[in-house]
Amino acid sequence: QVQLAESGGGLVQAGDSLRLSCVASGGTFSRNVMGWFRQAPGKEREFVSAITESGLVKNYADSVKGRFTISRDNAKNTVYLQMNRLKPEDTAVYYCAVVAWGKWVNLFGSWGHGTQVTVSS
Repeated sequence: QVQLAESGGGLVQAGDSLRLSCVASGGTFSRNVMGWFRQAPGKEREFVSAITESGLVKNYADSVKGRFTISRDNAKNTVYLQMNRLKPEDTAVYYCAVVAWGKWVNLFGSWGHGTQVTVSS
């Protein structure tokens, strides 16, 4: 089972950008469809984006379409989330996970520490 470590979060103002990274160890990263999720305090964890093994097909939640871009570098065992034009409602802890295409849930049911994104208005 792959182990995932998120990084790149921070405190920014509305309209700013951040780039999140998720580095995988163990497993075979290039065989995994990867996804990003986020969870705000007191709220349910929600799906943000996913990318196929090859990186050719991407999916985004309606709330982030046009602002976020998911990508991956299989040689580096890393998936990225470029977040542009951030809004206060994007404030959350962001997590990456292995998913199945079309099933926007964590296939392994366990989560890493995540990375905190805070957007001020």
